[in-house]
Amino acid sequence: MAPTDEIQNPTGAAASDSNIDPNASRQYWAGVDADDNGMLGGFGHVSRSDLRGSRSFLAKLGFGRKDGVKTVQRVLEGGAGKQGMEGVTKLNSIGRITYGLLTDLAETVDIIEPVAKFTDVLAKGNGVGRIFNMGLEEWRPDEAGAAIYDVIWNQWCVGHLTDAQLEEYLVRCKSVLSVSEDDKIKGIIVVKENICTGNDLFDELDSSVTRTEDTFKSIFEKAGLRIIKTELQHGLPSELYPVRMFALKPK
Repeated sequence: MAPTDEIQNPTGAAASDSNIDPNASRQYWAGVDADDNGMLGGFGHVSRSDLRGSRSFLAKLGFGRKDGVKTVQRVLEGGAGKQGMEGVTKLNSIGRITYGLLTDLAETVDIIEPVAKFTDVLAKGNGVGRIFNMGLEEWRPDEAGAAIYDVIWNQWCVGHLTDAQLEEYLVRCKSVLSVSEDDKIKGIIVVKENICTGNDLFDELDSSVTRTEDTFKSIFEKAGLRIIKTELQHGLPSELYPVRMFALKPK
């Protein structure tokens, strides 16, 4: 997809998240090559800026290495294989975020990813724990057994969920966040997504929705989450949708 105004509003008007079809989405991604050429969509040069922004965001929240030592025990990554610039282009190679960010941060990274050919690639790397070969809407906390997470990272993937599915998924995520010694919630949920203005926009190509900031805030509120920090991602080409990071904790 070329990053043009016409592509950025592929239907020509706002469309409901009810148009999302998970089967169409998975069929689209199953046809994408599991390599840089297939996933980066010509925007691979911004990958470094993206990873640097994510690393800085987490560090400001107290999640990072200390004296070169990993301080995070376990991370859950949503949609590890098919993170992309919804409605514009795809900005990822398989494992780019898993190995470029999360395994450097945490001892173990568990992954939710429905496309088997992507998880086959991810399973070969060091630091990857359990792989849940299913969609975010299908994942349940009991799938993780007794696992709890210091960080649950969701990037360029929740556009494939309806508003109701995203709310329900976030509620489930709350139940597996780590707790500090004084019984306070220590873990965080991060959502890093493209943001549009005006109305939410549906992309027929990969059956996804690009949401407004207000829509995200409404969903977070309904899921019983509060925003503890939010930042725009800098260093991306101006023709792409803005990308915003939200760090969330239960109210």
